[in-house]
Amino acid sequence: MSNFLFNGLLGKADPKSQFAMIPSDSGIRTYSYQDVFDVSARLANTLVDLGVEPGDRVAVQVPKSIEAIMLYLAAIRAGAVFLPLNTGYTVSEVEYFLNNASPSIFICDPSKKDDFVPLAQKLDIRLETLGVWTNHEESAGTIADLGLEASTEFENVERRASDLGAILYTSGTTGRSKGAMLTHDNLLSNAATLVDYWGFSKDDVLLHALPIFHTHGLFVATNTTLMSGSSLIFLGGFSNDAVIEHLPNSTVLMGVPTFYTRLLNDPRFDKALVNHMRLFISGSAPLLAETHIEFEELTRHKILERYGMTETNMSTSNPYKGERRAGTVGFPLPGVNIRIVDSESGQILPTGEIGILEVEGPNVFSGYWQMPEKTKEEFRDDGFFITGDLATTDEDGYIQIVGRSKDLIISGGYNIYPKELELLLDEQDGVLESAVIGVPHPDFGEGVVAILIAKPDFDLSEDVIMTSIQNDIAKFKQPKKIILLDELPRNTMGKVQKNVLRDNYKDLLKS
Repeated sequence: MSNFLFNGLLGKADPKSQFAMIPSDSGIRTYSYQDVFDVSARLANTLVDLGVEPGDRVAVQVPKSIEAIMLYLAAIRAGAVFLPLNTGYTVSEVEYFLNNASPSIFICDPSKKDDFVPLAQKLDIRLETLGVWTNHEESAGTIADLGLEASTEFENVERRASDLGAILYTSGTTGRSKGAMLTHDNLLSNAATLVDYWGFSKDDVLLHALPIFHTHGLFVATNTTLMSGSSLIFLGGFSNDAVIEHLPNSTVLMGVPTFYTRLLNDPRFDKALVNHMRLFISGSAPLLAETHIEFEELTRHKILERYGMTETNMSTSNPYKGERRAGTVGFPLPGVNIRIVDSESGQILPTGEIGILEVEGPNVFSGYWQMPEKTKEEFRDDGFFITGDLATTDEDGYIQIVGRSKDLIISGGYNIYPKELELLLDEQDGVLESAVIGVPHPDFGEGVVAILIAKPDFDLSEDVIMTSIQNDIAKFKQPKKIILLDELPRNTMGKVQKNVLRDNYKDLLKS
């Protein structure tokens, strides 16, 4: 049967070609494209045997591993909807996603199974595990064990272009996370565009150091590799040592700005190391123009910066062939329509003026899971999605993202919405109110700063607050600094002036 996404990604794959090299302490494992077919079939059979039916959500919060990639493909083959969750989320955070998405199965890290048993029982969700494979004598989790016993033959469940392939949750300014529904066509069309626009071929080797619970690492990196028949060097995460070790055998590196700032600060990273490289790509957070320039001066490579969102996949890119302009995210990708409009009237603005960026195309998601009213609010009548990002274009058409109207903080490539943390901080003993902002950070791009106002006659302690919230919110969302003030700056309408706070503390984390 035709499975739109799986057939599209792997329809031209050569089973004999190498898909992945996975370095570990015990050596390098290799995965051929035949292994991709076989292991994803085994896991697809396993999911079906466990009761997963077409359209069911398969929620996962597992360590990065090649088997986790195979689980994604298995869910697609079984006609299910893949729902990856950030590995930093706490049990209380995961509860919201599981309650909202109602998956038929939740697969977690084996080391965290005991933490999730009560939650799975409470929500009546089947709980299984998947970890990082180390050797044949040690289990990588229940799903992996069951997969070893399953058949390598699997008849793919028929799925059309409009069927859901994945749900990725993105936080909202109200503190309520929204599940962006991505269809098979959303994912496949974007992969096809990127393969062509960025010049991917079977000769490429992508150095994969990104997490795989969001768009960048799972869809941009992995889907383009699969569709082009190229290879991955699949790292468990980013470290200077690992990246520098494997760059000589790579042709492409995809990263967040933090990758590049850390490499530039390493004396081992020089022009000779990367002379052979074809392409460096940056995304998930704004790349400082200074970083772009410094990188080019050292390596003679120009980083290609692009722009996307969970809801839109990739929408714009600096050109592969042509000028890659520092401080911009290039042009709309082929087939994608971009416009910059006035936030009040919706009228298209002339070149050079700042407005809200809106996107339309096959890459744009179909809506928010179980939120029809929110979906309606975020789309224009003519199908354009209102991103909430502030942007402008120059005379040559290059797009520059200049701000975020919804106060989104991007730290180390991760999206952090202030309202979620503010709601938690406001619950703490002695806190009257809070305001959370992002300020420049030399390593992460932006760092989280929380400003607290104490209740009358109450002495707040930064250490006490940090300790009290650490188990309730992911570490990457936690403040890097807490400031205690007598009152928050407000405008005449009583709204907190976060722009004033950002300006006051813009140098707080620079040293």
